[in-house]
Amino acid sequence: MSGIKLFVGLGNPGEEYVLTRHNVGFWFNNLIAENLKQNLEPSTKFSGLYKKIPETENIHLLNPLTFMNNSGLSVAKVINFYKINPEEMLIIHDELDLAPGDIRLKNGGGHGGHNGLKSIINSIGTNNFWRLRIGIGHPGDKNLVKSYVLKRPTKIEETEINDSIIKGYQILSHLINGSYEKAMLNLHTKD
Repeated sequence: MSGIKLFVGLGNPGEEYVLTRHNVGFWFNNLIAENLKQNLEPSTKFSGLYKKIPETENIHLLNPLTFMNNSGLSVAKVINFYKINPEEMLIIHDELDLAPGDIRLKNGGGHGGHNGLKSIINSIGTNNFWRLRIGIGHPGDKNLVKSYVLKRPTKIEETEINDSIIKGYQILSHLINGSYEKAMLNLHTKD
């Protein structure tokens, strides 16, 4: 089975969003870049912060700068240009249905109301891609969701989210090699 070639972190551009719950996908990709001693660079061609990392078998990192609701435009540009199959792509995103500290890997499925996923599915015409779902918790009332995701988590939540991101980073080699069962076993097994 083919491994992940494109890692897409979802979030919103701009300083006011950097530390918000909605930007945990950016946090994840930034950790990859930092550990590989790389910098994601602005790309007008791909409408995002982008880096191709040839030392790791041509892995691509993308943080779309199109705002969450239009993430699919940036994703489609990269997969079309590099001829990357959707199943070779991992979308890293915030997940309201998981508590802070929880992280899950899955393939396929709907968008679950997540506007970034909805945009990607609409832009590339399939939901057949991998997702790394990073738990941010739920405010308890659907009317509070918009303001909740656009706010910074509490210190405790932020620590839990960062711990889950590190746990996700630890399965990176499994994802690149296409060892998805091992990746899920490592990720979903409680310590």
